[in-house]
Amino acid sequence: MNKLNGKTVLITGGSSGIGLATAKLFKEQGANLIVTGRDPRGLEQAREELGSDALVIQSDASSLVEIDSLLEQVKSRFGRLDILFVNAGVAKAAPLEAVSESQFDEIMDVNLKGVFFTVQKALPLFGSTGSIIVTTSIVNQMGVPNFSVYGASKAALRSLVKTLGLELISRGIRVNAVSPGPIETPIYSRFGLPNEIVPAVKSEIENKSPIKRFGSSDEVAKAVLFLASDDSSYIVGAEIVVDGGMALL
Repeated sequence: MNKLNGKTVLITGGSSGIGLATAKLFKEQGANLIVTGRDPRGLEQAREELGSDALVIQSDASSLVEIDSLLEQVKSRFGRLDILFVNAGVAKAAPLEAVSESQFDEIMDVNLKGVFFTVQKALPLFGSTGSIIVTTSIVNQMGVPNFSVYGASKAALRSLVKTLGLELISRGIRVNAVSPGPIETPIYSRFGLPNEIVPAVKSEIENKSPIKRFGSSDEVAKAVLFLASDDSSYIVGAEIVVDGGMALL
């Protein structure tokens, strides 16, 4: 059964990891896809994997100018949106004393400002119903040393989802979140950690995990599909945690 047949879907941060896995699953479910990313190589890979029917656009999630341009292209090609998966995000590790203003601004600009204004500017493209899903993280409720700014940005999103869930439901638009834990994606190479310690960090996370492994992007994508489809028609302002039990520790 095609749960998204004919639905128009925009996925930000869709050229790798959770975003790309979700895009492929949504394609199987009959969606019309628009996918964004910043990395040219990742975008080219997405084009190859998603096919010519998908609209793959290079777009910086932190830039309001580029968000405007993106949504103009969506409007020109499809005329409307039914589902928005706001997944683009960045994570940088640094102890409190080492966090610079530029690093703080980069994380907040992508993870909070970009999400807020993508939702705001996408609203005119929605009809009488719709679903918006935001990627948060289990660090929005857990203390994780060296990720203070990242955790704060994701905690802000958790609050935003609850507020917008109430604010937009009268317009027929449901807002929810998916909250991944340790997922096997390229993001671990982008934390700014020395390459030689990344395997040790990942091994430590696996050992701590109740399920003793990392999750897969496909496992998160299935939760996003649930929130995007009518299967979750009575769910508003919720956060589905996909973490193998890590947040319970």
